[in-house]
This record gives sequence, C-alpha cells and structure tokens, in this order.
Amino acid sequence: MKFLPVDEQLKLIGRGTEEIIPLADLKSKLERSRKTGEPLKVKLGCDPSRPDLHIGHGVVLRKLRHFQDLGHQAILVIGDFTAMIGDPSGRNKTRPQLTIEETHKNAESYVKQAQAILDIDRLKIVYNNDWLGKMNFSEVVRLASHYTVARMIERDDFTKRFQGEIPISIHEFLYPLAQGMDSVELGADVELGGTDQKFNLLVGRHLQREDSLEPQVIITTPLLEGTDGVEKMSKSYDNHIGLQASPDEIYGRTLSIPDNLILKYYRLAADADDESLAEIEAQLSDATVNPRDVKRRLARTLVTMYHDDRAAKAAQEQFDRIFIAKSAPDDMPEYHLEQEEALVELIAGQGLADSNSAAKRLIKQGAVKLDGEPLKDFQFKVAAGTTGVLKVGKRRFLKLI
Repeated sequence: MKFLPVDEQLKLIGRGTEEIIPLADLKSKLERSRKTGEPLKVKLGCDPSRPDLHIGHGVVLRKLRHFQDLGHQAILVIGDFTAMIGDPSGRNKTRPQLTIEETHKNAESYVKQAQAILDIDRLKIVYNNDWLGKMNFSEVVRLASHYTVARMIERDDFTKRFQGEIPISIHEFLYPLAQGMDSVELGADVELGGTDQKFNLLVGRHLQREDSLEPQVIITTPLLEGTDGVEKMSKSYDNHIGLQASPDEIYGRTLSIPDNLILKYYRLAADADDESLAEIEAQLSDATVNPRDVKRRLARTLVTMYHDDRAAKAAQEQFDRIFIAKSAPDDMPEYHLEQEEALVELIAGQGLADSNSAAKRLIKQGAVKLDGEPLKDFQFKVAAGTTGVLKVGKRRFLKLI
C-alpha cells in the first residue's frame, strides 16, 4: 500500500493529541511503513464497563479513525477480561468487577455506537479474554515479575490512595500488566488512550521490551470536560453529550457549555484543524463577535458529524423556536395519566431524565415546570387526567393529554 509522506501523516496524527511518546519512534515507524507498504498496527483498548458512549469517548475514537484514514490497521481491543479486573485509572476506590456476560453485552453496544466514528468494515475487533483467559498461574507470576511494586506505587492513583490509607487490592496491580500483555500479544506499533491511561500505556512499552519486541509508541488525547465545564464528561454527572443522542439533544447540550470551552470543543469534539482553530480563536478574541454565535456553529457542526446537515438545520430551528421564540415545540411526545403517578417516576419513566435520582435533582433545581409553573416538591404526585405541557430542563417536553 502507498502511504502519504510522513510529515503529512504526522499533521493529522498530531491533531488534538496531548503527547506522542516518543515522537522520533513514530516517525521511524511511519517511514518504515512507507518503504515496506505494511500498515502500522494501531491499538485502542476499551473496557466495556458501561455501554454508553459520549463525545468525550469520541476524542480517542476519532484519533483511531485518523489512522484508518491514513491506511493503517486499526485494532479495537474489547477488554472483556480486563473489565473483570477493573481499571483503577482515576479511581479513589476499587472499581466493581464485572462478569464476562456483562462485558460481552456492553461490548455489543460499544461497537454499535463506535460505528458513528470508526469504519467498522476496516476495523479489527479482538477480545483480550482470548489470550489472558488462557494464562495459567505460573504465567501470571512470570508476568508480575517484570514490574516492581515501587514502580506501580509511583502511579498517581495508587500514590493518593496509599497516602490516604485507602485500600488497594492486589488484583488492581495486575490491570496495567494485563493491558500491557494485549500489546505484546498483538505486536502493537502504536497504542492510543486518554491522558488518564498514560501509565497503562507505558507499561505496555515496558512489557514489549521485556519480550524482545519493538516498543509501541503511545499517543494520549486530552480528557474533555462535560457541559458543566468542571467535571470530566460522564453520564454519572449528567454533563454528557451521547454519540447516539438526538439532533435536538446534541444541539441544545452543546449550547449549554461555558464559553471558555468553545475552542477546546472545536479542537477535540469537532476535530477542527489548525487553520480553523486559528480562525475560531480570532473570533473569540474579537469583542464585536458574540461567543453565542460561535457556539451555535459548533452545535451545528457536532449535529452534522453524528447525523447530517439537514438534521443540524432542523435542530437549530427547533431550538430557536423553543428558546428564542419562547414556545413549546410543535412535535412532542404525548402521555395520558390513567392513574395518579409520582412526579419523579413520571419524569424518569418517560425518558425526560436518565434516572429517578436525576429527576429529583432537576426538581430541586426548579427545572421541572407544568404549563410554566415550577414543581419543586419531588414527592409531588400528578393526578390522573392532568393535562398540560411538562417541561424538564431546557429542552425536554411531554404533553399530558
């Protein structure tokens, strides 16, 4: 296969990355690939601990897509075995272990959602239980002998827990070793991951070297803050924008991000190139430009990426109709209350909130209204036959008939 010149490849590979370790090795691998016509093996591991993907996950998935577009072999490693251990990255306590059945169910959803970004037809999908599950105890002991406790404790997550006298289970030390074994098994040339995965990725380099293999290059991508602008994007914080969210949801949630994240969202979520970023940065620095207008273009861009331009235009018109014209949408789901129903259960049950706890939080915030009147008591019960428009948050509506 004929590949682009190395400098051109690096321009795309470097877009939106945090670190490339080491850059010289990546250049060398790309040059060799051009000479031999052999694509690089580019690995991304995912532990299907949760089945829901959002545009924060999309940052590293899009980096894998960049390698696909350049003609390299993208390998998605489904961590069905490592998910049973639980990744300690960024954790202040032991992560719950999953069963193999749970990981397989979540993995199916993961791959389905990842198709929004990756070319599935050119993607190699492997499951690490295929090799990790076959290791006997003596092989595990040999693996563990390649790394010291001192090096493991250097990991920031473990250091904080150790100093805070928070328990660390021995099996958690095995996680980065197991992930590193994936790189050994696959002979990975490159491994991708978020900045929180740097330690694990470096362990992969170490184990490859111990096994007399050429160490992989590691490429980390920044973590994306959620719509609250504070916490890392996560469904748990209800600050996420789902890969499979509706056009209206993507558009509305994007407009809720703080202005100081507009440029970062363009860089990481919208995959803007350097020229576009310079233009956007200039606009944001111009006192005559309203950041809201830049954010509206960002929202349309994201809807187009995950749906299409027609859906983006419709989402913008719908948003303007609801929030600028201050009117309810023309088309909204309808529901008839045949019997009295708790407000919390009504909101969660009709998909206006992700859970009962999220519904309670919205009620306490005064974000739930019936015909414009706030309902602030989460113990409130809606009478049978009640009619009107129930508004939850800024963009979710239910017509009670």
